[in-house]
Amino acid sequence: MDILTTVRHAAATAFVLAAFGTTPGSAQPAPKPTDPQIAHIAYTADDIDIKNAKLALEKSRNKEVRAFADDMVRDHTAVNVRALALVGKLKVTPEDNPTSQSLVKQQDAERAKLASLSGSAFDKAYVANEAAYHGAVNGALETTLIPASQNAELKSLLQSGLGIFQEHQKHAEHLATLVK
Repeated sequence: MDILTTVRHAAATAFVLAAFGTTPGSAQPAPKPTDPQIAHIAYTADDIDIKNAKLALEKSRNKEVRAFADDMVRDHTAVNVRALALVGKLKVTPEDNPTSQSLVKQQDAERAKLASLSGSAFDKAYVANEAAYHGAVNGALETTLIPASQNAELKSLLQSGLGIFQEHQKHAEHLATLVK
């Protein structure tokens, strides 16, 4: 199994387990997330990707990787600005939850691994993580977060974000074929 497949599988498994509120050995999924929980999950997922991209901008010297990381900072920051404006308008307080906490814990550990790498090893691992992470987040958006959201404006924001993040996933997967 190559590094991209391994990272993709680990990230997808962690995110799906967190998004469904299950743990290995648990047969019962948690109740569907509420809109305040969904808002927090979405904001957290974007914030994680911004942090990962900033690490890439610090460590990578690869022009394509740096351009991708710049795109991640720009696009995920823009989505979070829209999300904060929406929760302000709706007077909703995003609610921390086990999914958000699991995402942070898993990606903090992944970022620590990335921070220990340099050169092409860093570039390969960063791009592999980005492909896997976007795939997992996109899957959770499609199957759990968008269907569970009750507010039409939140649902629209999530759908808009999904389109952007699907392009990010494609870009990361393509970049993975180029980074040597």
